[in-house]
Amino acid sequence: MNIKYTDFERMHKPIEKELEQCYKEVFNSQWFIQGRKLEQFEREFAEYCQTDYCVGVGNGLDALRLILQACDIGEGDEVIVPSNTFIATVLAISYTGASPVFVEPDISTLLINPDLIEEKITSRTKGIMVVHLYGRIAQMEKIMDIAKKHKLKVFEDCAQAHGAIRNGIKAGAWGDAGAFSFYPGKNLGALGDAGAVTTNNKELAEKVRALGNYGSRIKYKHEYKGVNSRLDELQAGFLSVKLKYLDKWTQERKEIADKYYKGINNEKIKLPSYTKENVYHIFPVLADNRNQLQKYLEEKGIHCLIHYPTAIHLQEAYRDMGLKRGAYPLAERICDTELSIPLYPGMTDGEIQYVIDAINEY
Repeated sequence: MNIKYTDFERMHKPIEKELEQCYKEVFNSQWFIQGRKLEQFEREFAEYCQTDYCVGVGNGLDALRLILQACDIGEGDEVIVPSNTFIATVLAISYTGASPVFVEPDISTLLINPDLIEEKITSRTKGIMVVHLYGRIAQMEKIMDIAKKHKLKVFEDCAQAHGAIRNGIKAGAWGDAGAFSFYPGKNLGALGDAGAVTTNNKELAEKVRALGNYGSRIKYKHEYKGVNSRLDELQAGFLSVKLKYLDKWTQERKEIADKYYKGINNEKIKLPSYTKENVYHIFPVLADNRNQLQKYLEEKGIHCLIHYPTAIHLQEAYRDMGLKRGAYPLAERICDTELSIPLYPGMTDGEIQYVIDAINEY
């Protein structure tokens, strides 16, 4: 059996005609930037995320960066961020001139440990960048209480958590603003690069939009030193089509994950703690001999990925921080042991069981 890590065709084939119709509508309109498709998607996604505003941007990294810039995060400031995340989260902080301050994860959830945040807060701390990694929402109640106590902004990296909900509140609606990526592999993915910012703050939304439009609210009048980061009509249209199916696809992801949790039983393999709030963008397993496990599964036709093989503080790009191996041991441990197994809408029961059996036989 050959099981891909993900399979776009199984999502896209059933809605192919709708996507083609969307393309024709955009093409026939001859309006490709900041038009009706964008307005429609921003309205629909804001409603979906339980926020008042949504601003489409070029990609998830831009969404993070524009939020920080709109909140006047800059040189000399510090932003708390998980030590276990994709580099884009930290790059956004660096681009503003601020400094990332790492906080280790809770090893049972693989997300930032809120009990370790306060000890990292200084007079320079301006915000907390929370990452809802793998599709699981962080412990936002605790984090929001800490932020309120210390008068800090809260930024949500929701790139892997479209539709995730905790105590009735969705990812992107907890903090001052949420950043979403619609990279094709995401739970809600465009057919190219795309991103968005969600917020309940009108002034923040307007500033993000202006910053992404060369710093301009009115053509040729520039208030800020902005960038060009706009969600185009075609991708916005595709996203509106796919948004209608997101809850269905999420339910499929949850059902597959439930089967993994019930079926995988191998003392060499550890699973993160179970939570019904997870939308399972990624299903990570942890194994001390991860590389050997990956090779074994690949030989059985089960394709896996690693999220992520090198901790950010050990990346060449952040060598200037002067951090050595051992500085953030939990993040390093996750990087050394994590393996992401196939999980995507359209997986058959036979494929799911094949993955379970292969892992159990390892």
